[in-house]
Amino acid sequence: MAFLPELVLLSGVLGLFIDTLGESQGARARSGAIFIALVAIAASVIGLTQSGLLFDGAYRVDAFSQWLKVVISVGYLFVLLLSGNLPDIRNETRAEYHLFLHLSVLGLTMLVSSVEVLSLVIALELSSFPLYLMVAMRRERDGQRVQMESAIKYIMFGVAANGLMFFGFSYLFGLTGTTHLTEMFAKLAPIATTPLAIVGLSLAFCGFYYKLAVFPFHFWTPDVYQGASNETAGFIASLPKLGAVAVLVRLVSLATPENHAIATLLSALAILSMCYGNLIALVQKDFKRLLGFSGIAHAGYAVVGFTALSTAGYTAALYYIVGYMLMVTACFVVICKVSRDGTNVAIDELAGLHRRSPLLAATLVVAVFGLAGIPPFVGFIGKFGLLSAALTQGHLALVIITVINSAIAIYYYLQVVRKGVFGEQPGEAAVITLDWPTKILCVALMVGIVWLGVAPAPIMDAIASSLAGLNLPL
Repeated sequence: MAFLPELVLLSGVLGLFIDTLGESQGARARSGAIFIALVAIAASVIGLTQSGLLFDGAYRVDAFSQWLKVVISVGYLFVLLLSGNLPDIRNETRAEYHLFLHLSVLGLTMLVSSVEVLSLVIALELSSFPLYLMVAMRRERDGQRVQMESAIKYIMFGVAANGLMFFGFSYLFGLTGTTHLTEMFAKLAPIATTPLAIVGLSLAFCGFYYKLAVFPFHFWTPDVYQGASNETAGFIASLPKLGAVAVLVRLVSLATPENHAIATLLSALAILSMCYGNLIALVQKDFKRLLGFSGIAHAGYAVVGFTALSTAGYTAALYYIVGYMLMVTACFVVICKVSRDGTNVAIDELAGLHRRSPLLAATLVVAVFGLAGIPPFVGFIGKFGLLSAALTQGHLALVIITVINSAIAIYYYLQVVRKGVFGEQPGEAAVITLDWPTKILCVALMVGIVWLGVAPAPIMDAIASSLAGLNLPL
């Protein structure tokens, strides 16, 4: 029962793999994936009360991992509903596309329970390798192969970041003689301020910075967003970031608040990510590239919570990234439905959206206002929690820089709203027809963004209670 969500997803992998052996049936694979996602949600809810150590202590099932599996399963269902009939993926490869998507979700599900270096690396690679293939599966247009360039960049940056991470973990293993994270950090505590330990820790975090798109491991982000299909970019922009934050919480929470070297490193990365992402986003014309650069800034916001090295900071970071997952998914719903046959969407193409599809326009406004940090949406409460946690630990300069960056971000986000709500499309506006799954998805995302902003206490309390026993023996 403790391993039930993973068993459901593993069974789904087998079923989807068998489906790819025959004549490709993209619609059948999508229906099967949606069914598996629903079963995975049920299995994750059933497993909420489970706990234990599996595989010789390499895999920890606790309250923290179990509620994250619920969120990942729900996010997986949202991505499947968002994807529709995958207009930019060739029909003969759509079944394989769903298989790779499912494998990546399985890797993320395993990632949040991995508490040993080898299991952590395996789960991280399982969640990453299918994405390299999914980016390259986009249909070619007019001889352009931008998706191939994006996939190569994604792979090369991934290999480099993972290589640095492996090198860092090898240092930490050499210093401690163990691959179990809890034992490793306990043995590192007396020597945490030595140069070798600081270098090892800095390098070990690189793989997760890459996943989260934190500066300087962000360079792949805008190109992959632009080169991948809209549905693939929507997945890359949401669930993997949740997995990265979850692992960083497990790692950073093992450090003590007195470890100023880690706090200083995280503060520098947060400032660089926020400033770079927001300033470059100001001049973007492609909506996906804008979301790519703003995603770098939002990764910086999430890292602000880690600088506190406290439960309040970790709670705020997790809460913020869950809200970000909902907000960016809502943006990609709009992109997928506005797009003509799977093409990228320029910000100018959103003009007249309020006439073409009022529901999509409302979804866009709620999502963008949330990303901008405007109350009463989840983005505002999330940033407030991050800033409160950082200020409590005396990071006043970091808080001021974060507020300034939030003000900069409001400018380019309001430009998107201005186009969608007040802009007029030249000529006759083509009405966008939405199917019922898309309508339900839009309403669910808007309700989630507003509800988490208006009534944050239940989920914040759930996160805080799960963190209370994060490093305690089971």
